[in-house]
Amino acid sequence: MAIKRKVSLFDLNVEKILDHWGVPEAIREVIANALDEQALSGTPEPEILKRRDGWHITDFGRGLRYQHLTQNENPEKRRKADLVVGKFGVGLKDALATFHRRGIAVKVRSPHADLTLQRAAKSNFADVKTLHAAIMPPTEPRRHGTDFVLTGLSDVDMAAAKDYFLRFAGDEELERTDLGAILKRQPGEPARIYVKGLRVALEEEFLFSYNITSTTAQLQRALNRERTNVGRSAYQDRVKAILVKSKSDAVAEQLVQDLTRIPAGTNHDEITWLDVQEQAVRILAAKAKTVFVTSQQMFIMGATIQEARADGYKVIVIPDRLLARLSSLRDLNGNPILDISGFVQVWNASFTYDFIDPEKLNKAERAIWTILPELMRLAGDHARRVKEIRVSKTMRLDEGAYETEGVWDSPNIVVKRSVLDSPRHFARVVLHEVAHASSGANHGSLAFMAAIDDLAGLAAVAATALTNHRRRGRQT
Repeated sequence: MAIKRKVSLFDLNVEKILDHWGVPEAIREVIANALDEQALSGTPEPEILKRRDGWHITDFGRGLRYQHLTQNENPEKRRKADLVVGKFGVGLKDALATFHRRGIAVKVRSPHADLTLQRAAKSNFADVKTLHAAIMPPTEPRRHGTDFVLTGLSDVDMAAAKDYFLRFAGDEELERTDLGAILKRQPGEPARIYVKGLRVALEEEFLFSYNITSTTAQLQRALNRERTNVGRSAYQDRVKAILVKSKSDAVAEQLVQDLTRIPAGTNHDEITWLDVQEQAVRILAAKAKTVFVTSQQMFIMGATIQEARADGYKVIVIPDRLLARLSSLRDLNGNPILDISGFVQVWNASFTYDFIDPEKLNKAERAIWTILPELMRLAGDHARRVKEIRVSKTMRLDEGAYETEGVWDSPNIVVKRSVLDSPRHFARVVLHEVAHASSGANHGSLAFMAAIDDLAGLAAVAATALTNHRRRGRQT
């Protein structure tokens, strides 16, 4: 004959039923408590298994006591908030009420008691029935931990519940900081916001997902018993702080790519935060030779940008507002961050000359050199800022992808000896640098192009005049 066990009814006093909670949200609370117990007690990983009698969520900690059902918040968890994601008490009671309302049978075994659910009259109020925990002596007093058995639970609901947890969801970690981790957003899915491994929000407009491991007081207050739809205002500052602490190429490159999408309005929300833009720039500048330009500079300074690329620089387009702040920034190594004017300064400083006296040129070179006075006469006012034309055996020790043949190094123009291989080559390089001297502008600028055009016009007029003069000479 089976021994009838004594049953004590514990009124759960669930005053507000969370109608919007489904079974996955209730399972989430049970799993969260199991994971918390593991963290607090240093016991093995909880098990989530499907057996013949239903789904089991089993931890190996100290065991659930009926007193836990009286607590709004576990004092131990409050003291060790950095370790846990759940709270015994309100969350557990709501989970039990949701199971009962959704037709999921619950049986709990711990070394302290067994527990099931039933509706019963409130003490001294027979006409009012509420949900109670039926507490019985333990059938397994030597058990280590707590075993929740959920009967009638679908596999789909269990999968949805596990998806709340980072450890089960499988998000790829891109970088970890002391405040939390930056995660790769799953293709076709909203970004996920986790707090200590528990998903609390979804973000359609975020570039990354995040796991916040160090919370703020504001975020702690927002982590109420629901913990499903926490507002962005509660975690935005923490997400921003995590990004500002990031140092990885993987994160910075995606952020910078997103920077280029701002003009089209297809960027994600994180890149609108100026602090995050600055950090992305600081990372990239420290990792590789990088020049930052605006979209307008890409259009009007194409030749200079080509020079940068030929020199091995990565050219990154950034918003005007960010470009204005570069002068006050340093990369992660403490070095200045280059905009296009900074690149020009570095490029100019890279020149190393080995000057040669024109008298020491070989015969063929001297013959070509003799056209210089006529070139300068042709240039007219464009050459007024030029003091001297000088010849150097070298220009830059590290030429990169192409050879630099001339430079306006105020007040002089320096040409490389190798351009004295033909009159046309020499004239082209000299007049090109005269255009720089005249305009005071870089390649691709309107001022420089205007100077080049005018010099071409002067050359055309001179050539036409010479041709006409020769024709008249032949006629006479």
